[in-house]
Amino acid sequence: MKSELKKEIPGYTAKRGEFALLSIPAMNFLMIDGHGDPNTAKSYRKALTTLYPVAYAVKFLSKRELDRDYTVMPLEALWWSDDMATFTSARDKSRWDWTLMTMIPEWITAEHVERAREAVAKKGDAPVLEALRLEQLHEGLCVQTLHVGPYDEEGPVLEEIHNKFIPERSLRMTGRHHEIYLSDPRRTAPEKLKTILRQPVMRADEEG
Repeated sequence: MKSELKKEIPGYTAKRGEFALLSIPAMNFLMIDGHGDPNTAKSYRKALTTLYPVAYAVKFLSKRELDRDYTVMPLEALWWSDDMATFTSARDKSRWDWTLMTMIPEWITAEHVERAREAVAKKGDAPVLEALRLEQLHEGLCVQTLHVGPYDEEGPVLEEIHNKFIPERSLRMTGRHHEIYLSDPRRTAPEKLKTILRQPVMRADEEG
């Protein structure tokens, strides 16, 4: 029986126009870091074309050897910059740093990932395989919502999260801006793209 992890793990559903405060558990991800505009940076394309061959190799290994099948999880990314305005009002993508990633199940070990990496390396179609790593991410308390539309129209939603929702609830931002891409931009019209926007936070009275 195939596991549908998006339905089983908190944080992979959201509603448009609704800002939800929820606790996100620790999860394991395949990750690759980079810098620059995702539309033009060669490093972004190389990361993308490396991440998914390994993700699918892990899935097939799990199904074949562990008898545990699952649907490969969507692409996700952490985004950050020295100036948060580059995400909201300025939208200067050339100044963005990012981590592309996809979640893998808790029963997958580092050994499984290494074997999957070796299988992909033999095919020679993963350009930055040496940059890929397995890492746990525990974001904890987060604010998230669903954005529907082009990625470049996220700015006003993010401004509302950063400058209204968070301060009005005596919260402060603690982690990196997180996006979960529920749609495939190659097959979905820009106005129909669905993206979960997530921001880790901390309650003000917990500081220090």
